[in-house]
Amino acid sequence: MGQKINPLGFRLGTTQHHHSFWFEKPKNYSVSLQEDEKIRNCIKNYVQKNRRISSGFEGIAHIEIKKRIDLIQVIIYIGFPNFLIEGQAGSIEELQVNIQKKLHSVNRRLNIAITKVEKPYGQPNILAEYIALQLKNRVSFRKAIKKAIELAEQTDTKGIQVQIAGRINGKEIARVEWIREGRVPLQTIRAKIDYCSYIIRTIYGVLGIKIWIFWEEQ
Repeated sequence: MGQKINPLGFRLGTTQHHHSFWFEKPKNYSVSLQEDEKIRNCIKNYVQKNRRISSGFEGIAHIEIKKRIDLIQVIIYIGFPNFLIEGQAGSIEELQVNIQKKLHSVNRRLNIAITKVEKPYGQPNILAEYIALQLKNRVSFRKAIKKAIELAEQTDTKGIQVQIAGRINGKEIARVEWIREGRVPLQTIRAKIDYCSYIIRTIYGVLGIKIWIFWEEQ
């Protein structure tokens, strides 16, 4: 039987790296892990609350967290010139205050940096958000997937696979549908593959999206 494994964890140390960098004693490990989750959720909630209606979606590719004794450094990789970059200088300070309230950290400073991603549609999280937005607007799932694959192919990817599971198009019986273009060698460890799983809440239930993007073999 095929054993399923997360493609990112499978490739740690070869083509993938950790999104959190810190050392902690075993007894404090769980607290630090929860801190990371709080920081990520706080940023996503803040972006959702303050995004422009016309922009449609968040555009966060991923968030890196680096912790030292007296400093927490957060790097937000963002796909589009979002409100965080567009001249609203106060928004980053406000976000810092919100995160510090959540963490209750008095001794550690918080530093937030924003990095723009060069090829946003090459990021699986941004593609998944794009598909989610289309599905919420009642676009056919096959049309949404094909359009997302077209956008990804413009960023020089070698292959992409998109899978949607759940009550697709409001049908009573849940099913799994997937489309693949190009090569996606999941069992090759040296293959650089980006992956994300994303949940959409629609009026007829929850759908799950999984996206695999194959860049190159190293």
